[in-house]
Amino acid sequence: MPGDASDVASHLAAVCADILGAPTRSVVLHGSLASGDFRPGRSDIDLLVVIDGGIDDARADALENLVRRADLGSASGVDLHVVAADVARAPTREPPLELHVGRYDGSGIGVEVEPRVAAAPDLPAELFTARAHGRALVGAAPHQVIGPVPADWLRERGRHWLATWQSRTDDAENAVHMVLTACRIWRLAVEGVHSAKADAARWALTRDPSLTAVPQALRQYDGDTDARVDEAAIARVLATVLRETG
Repeated sequence: MPGDASDVASHLAAVCADILGAPTRSVVLHGSLASGDFRPGRSDIDLLVVIDGGIDDARADALENLVRRADLGSASGVDLHVVAADVARAPTREPPLELHVGRYDGSGIGVEVEPRVAAAPDLPAELFTARAHGRALVGAAPHQVIGPVPADWLRERGRHWLATWQSRTDDAENAVHMVLTACRIWRLAVEGVHSAKADAARWALTRDPSLTAVPQALRQYDGDTDARVDEAAIARVLATVLRETG
């Protein structure tokens, strides 16, 4: 695990716990930094905070300021989700979310803030990942605060995004994300395994070596700035995974 990114994650987790105080049940590191798939300059720091009760405006603002102002070292951004303990313990298909603050340096998004989301259909994927591969930086272990998430929910939501991305294959900024995430959705649907992006891509190539967008995306993911992901090849990956997961 890259030392500076690990230190940043630990610092952010500690400050989150200080801001939220006693209601903090756990701050879980998940995603690429926890799975060993972290790529300096490309990967985010993913944190899930589980709290008793809700979050007030003052604390939400403080967490937003923390994410905006943090020195991220080699990380390219932060994805911070705050969820109530009762929601994490018994997930639903579209659970409520107390707060999401996403900072994506170098992207067209910048900083995204979503307070008090009544129904968050992508949150179960965060909970699943945090429970399966996360590591508590503060408080209780992930399996103690996060309940099981049915894999079928993730397959259905994954298929939603695959279909959505079929109209966005010209989005060069997100091409690598679309292709590698499609590979993860595919493997999860077939084997029930949630894997790192690079591992999922290599698995996908064993299923269909002709998917040229996959090695193209891997080269760019591994730092080849000259690598390009062909638009038609992206479309073929999305269509293949939709067919195979239907």
